[in-house]
Amino acid sequence: MDKMWASFIGMGLMVLASFLITFARVKLKGAVRGVVSIVAFVILLVSVVYMLLSII
Repeated sequence: MDKMWASFIGMGLMVLASFLITFARVKLKGAVRGVVSIVAFVILLVSVVYMLLSII
């Protein structure tokens, strides 16, 4: 069950990162766009770790 929840968290974080990067590219400009993009990238990295943990 723990692996299932880890994979759900990973998928949810990937969706969140996707929405954040899309929002940053469409609606934001300047430094705020860069900050939101970096946050989305960090969330994507965390989601990859969760997905790898769900495999092990």
